[in-house]
Amino acid sequence: MYFGPFLVGMSATTILVAVWTYIATGSFWVALAWTAVVLVVLQVGYFVLVLGLIYRRAQDTAMGQDAVNPVPPLHRDGVRH
Repeated sequence: MYFGPFLVGMSATTILVAVWTYIATGSFWVALAWTAVVLVVLQVGYFVLVLGLIYRRAQDTAMGQDAVNPVPPLHRDGVRH
């Protein structure tokens, strides 16, 4: 998972929770608290995901699999070189 799409999704989720909580409770402070909780949960989840990806890559390398992918990556325009 790339950081850019994660950041967009995290921002959208945070805004949605803030607005929803404010509408449900009518309290700015409760909405702020729930928004902070959501931000912490999302950051912890992203951190665990990245650790899992690093661990899996280390396991693949330790098992003797080639760490270099022989297929070149696609460029942004979708053309292979």
